[in-house]
Amino acid sequence: MFKKFLYSQKVAPYVFVLPFVLVFLIFWVYPLISSFGMSFQKVTLGQDATWIGIDNYEKLMGDGIFLKAVTNSAIYMVLTLVILIPFPMLFAVLINNKFMWAREFFKSSFFFPALTSVVVAGTIFRLMFGEMEGSLINSFLGLFGVEPIKFLKGQTTGFIALLALATWRWTGVNMLYFLSGLKNIPDEYYEAASIDGASPIQRFTKITMPLLKPTTIYVLTISIYAGLAMFIESMILWNGNNSPKNIGLTIVGYLYRQGIEKNNLGYAAAVGIVLLVITMVINLTQLAFTGMFKKEEEA
Repeated sequence: MFKKFLYSQKVAPYVFVLPFVLVFLIFWVYPLISSFGMSFQKVTLGQDATWIGIDNYEKLMGDGIFLKAVTNSAIYMVLTLVILIPFPMLFAVLINNKFMWAREFFKSSFFFPALTSVVVAGTIFRLMFGEMEGSLINSFLGLFGVEPIKFLKGQTTGFIALLALATWRWTGVNMLYFLSGLKNIPDEYYEAASIDGASPIQRFTKITMPLLKPTTIYVLTISIYAGLAMFIESMILWNGNNSPKNIGLTIVGYLYRQGIEKNNLGYAAAVGIVLLVITMVINLTQLAFTGMFKKEEEA
């Protein structure tokens, strides 16, 4: 009976899906429900939890440091979208060109930074953007007579360092996504457009970009999440979770500060729930705006 049950064509799909369902329930649904409950409590390790209602959320709305973290994460997210969508798309188009030489070398070179540990990468960039005259960036600027800049002490210069790290690490990953999308575009479309006299720019805007829409939306969706959830890069770049005047503090960094450093787990849970809501609202809005929820019109 067991063997017959196991080899049943009706049961087999559920058996294959079961591991994913269990992992999803145990490591995503349960922690989410638990965190949502904790967000209405005062939870401290070693003490009984106390129900406090929406006090944590009311406190968040008036918490200037939390609002600073939200602003930092939002700015970082927007800037990474501006950089890490158009440029990887352009690089993918160039590499995918049939006249491109050393194609595999460039693909490997762009993707290699993603294989580097974020701790190692963050440490290297912290040294590169150091305030000493011997640091790489200041040494380069010194060639043009520019005085050493304290990059990691200012809001704007700090974001330049943070964005440089993000660009270096993730350009190759997004480029590979776009390369995969380009492989699904038939060459006949470009050949027909060339015969009709379309210029390279016209072929890019009229064929490549529209047909890359599903890939672009996917990259946009994961980039929004990655931008809002960024933490380790900031922590390593500033050698801790306490950057000057919180210029590098992110939402996840504030969650870590409250939950781990200050042992205020209920308040940290509220921060996590707010982050989830912000991420879901932004992503669902952009998915609706791009038409991903519309049913295809029947022919």
